[in-house]
Amino acid sequence: MRHVRYQQIAEELRERVVSGEFAAGQVMPSESQMGEIYQASRVTIRKALEVLRSEGLVESRQGFGWMAASIPVSQPLSGLTTIEAQVEASGRTTERRILGFSFVDTSNTPAAAKLGDRVLEVRRLNLADGQPFARVTVWCREDLGADLSKAQVAGSSFYDLIPVDVGGASQTIGADIVSDADAKLLDVPTGSAVLTVERTTFDTDGSAVLVAEHVFPAHLTRFEVELPSADFA
Repeated sequence: MRHVRYQQIAEELRERVVSGEFAAGQVMPSESQMGEIYQASRVTIRKALEVLRSEGLVESRQGFGWMAASIPVSQPLSGLTTIEAQVEASGRTTERRILGFSFVDTSNTPAAAKLGDRVLEVRRLNLADGQPFARVTVWCREDLGADLSKAQVAGSSFYDLIPVDVGGASQTIGADIVSDADAKLLDVPTGSAVLTVERTTFDTDGSAVLVAEHVFPAHLTRFEVELPSADFA
């Protein structure tokens, strides 16, 4: 039976998604761009995409457009761990790319001021299955980061590198609109939603040793917490 145009386009897009050309969570070309590629109207393109949506291969989100369907990485809040550990626990490969490594004055970084007047600042991009997953900035107390190298922070967590015993951390989670700079790094549309995390890590004496800022595309992760029953009597 001869397929109509939208079915032909759906077949081609299906092959591209299944082959991994569009990775899970990756934003696909817009409907107008696909219309130019396939020489078809937006109505025809949308009909083809709706076929793939019914098969669970693609999804659409406000502010993003169409993307290859993905299952968000779950990040339980039951203990102190790393992004890499959470990504690996979801069965995906993890990678970190160092974007910046320098010692800076905290007069320009208020979030890190609790660590002293000067800190080691490391900016990085975390990837999951080769796709941008989080933009992370970590500030380390100067005395603890003085002997660290760029190669070390590229290959290991600060928890494994700093010469103190970690006693715990406090963490604040929020939501925001992605900045232009982070939109480019995370490969998401300008104006889309992100989840933000600010974490302060303490040593066993209660002194702050690390401050970190994490920015996640909102569709790629979710935070989970168990709530034990309370005594209401």
